[in-house]
Amino acid sequence: MKSWYLYVLVFVAGAAVLAVEILGTRILGPFYGVSLFLWSALITVTLAALSVGYAVGGRWADRGPKLSRLCYAMAGAGLWLLAIPWLKQPVLEVAEPFGLRFAVLVAALILFAPPLTLLGMVGPYAIRLKAARLDEVGRTAGDLYAISTIASVVAALLTGFFLIPVVGVRRLTLMIGLALLLSAGVGLLAHRQWRVKAPASMGMVLLGAALLWLLPTDASDPERGLLAVEQSAYAEIRVLERDGSRYLLIDGGTHTIVDPATWASSFPYVAVMDLTRDFFAQPGRMLLVGLGGGTLVKNFARAGWQVDAVEIDPVITRIARQYFGLADAEGRIYHMDGRRYLTARADAYDVIIMDAFGSSSIPFHLVTQESFGLIAGRLNPGGVFAINVEATGWEDLIVRSLAATLGRHFSHVLAVPTYTPSDALGNVVLLAAHHDLSLPVEQPSEDPAFRQHRAWNRRFAPDVRGAPILTDDLNPVDVWSEAINVLARKDLHAHFGKDGRSW
Repeated sequence: MKSWYLYVLVFVAGAAVLAVEILGTRILGPFYGVSLFLWSALITVTLAALSVGYAVGGRWADRGPKLSRLCYAMAGAGLWLLAIPWLKQPVLEVAEPFGLRFAVLVAALILFAPPLTLLGMVGPYAIRLKAARLDEVGRTAGDLYAISTIASVVAALLTGFFLIPVVGVRRLTLMIGLALLLSAGVGLLAHRQWRVKAPASMGMVLLGAALLWLLPTDASDPERGLLAVEQSAYAEIRVLERDGSRYLLIDGGTHTIVDPATWASSFPYVAVMDLTRDFFAQPGRMLLVGLGGGTLVKNFARAGWQVDAVEIDPVITRIARQYFGLADAEGRIYHMDGRRYLTARADAYDVIIMDAFGSSSIPFHLVTQESFGLIAGRLNPGGVFAINVEATGWEDLIVRSLAATLGRHFSHVLAVPTYTPSDALGNVVLLAAHHDLSLPVEQPSEDPAFRQHRAWNRRFAPDVRGAPILTDDLNPVDVWSEAINVLARKDLHAHFGKDGRSW
């Protein structure tokens, strides 16, 4: 047995643990949304599985430490990871009856607890193999856990910053499984009974290679309406067509619906956002935070407005241009965080629109008292701020709390619901300004039947009594958004098919 090879095994296992945890958000996120509950479920499962692995691995090692046993544990983890692309769909179906919140935990437990438990066994088992004397146990344990932690750091950086956007989630999952199999196979071949172990080693490696070759494709399939599937540094992005409409899905959440023949939006809230132009006699400057498919940029540009848009994900911009007709001349796109843009630049705008609702919640740092203060400071006199929010009713706490927070910087705040009945799930647009928010009668809307008589006539001033002010220090918007995510995901699964094959 060579000591250096134990370090290799521990390094590979440590790297795999963090990579699997991060990959879990991309494997389950498109179905459940990348929410606080998904991260909590993955962290819970990871820590619980590792704890069980530590306990079992230590006891297993005391029964007779052998390098071959350690290799078999790693091989088992590798084989399970290789099976995840085939296990995912049955697991999602098994977890579905538990309801979204507990289904996340159940799915994470079934998919990731077995390999993480086996990987957790590696550390204590390697310590038992490496420590020849009692007086060197502490140093041995420290060295091995340091190597494992360094490997986890490297894996976290590489997985999130480089590998997922370049390699893709499915192939990266299988590559990690194959790496574990290769490491285990080499260890078995290094064992003194290599002639006996060689067939098993080669068999595992060949099986891993075969599974990688037979990987179910997760690529575009225009025949069934799936025009694009991409993994960016921020989300899984899909473009699909169904029933004459084109959809942009980000982590499984619908962000844009248009008619590909005219690029007209089918989202009612877009018409309400367009309504902000009617507060002005002449075109001005508009800032959009959250590009999506670029519909609002196109609408304002067609009306003669100068448009800037801030989008954190460059892949979204490319998708908007390639599949949703966004032209370079229609607006300047800045690739950075919306709040960072507001902090770094002093440009003033007549209209600022925030349409940055994520796959399961609004980015919390964009909807705080401090963020709204930046926005108020970037508006010209007479300017209007509009924010789109998904809610479970017109008087949802998230609507009331956002209105209360906006009230710290704006003297007039209105809510414009885009749907009925008032207790259902849908979009509410909040308008804020330092002046009375009333439309000039002499300036009709492009679509008065919808804007003025349907949505605009439902406007109201939210009741902000008792509604908490959202700050950088205290902001529970992620928790509130989870109830919205539960209902939204049910609608998504019903519309696109809960089996996930069509979305």
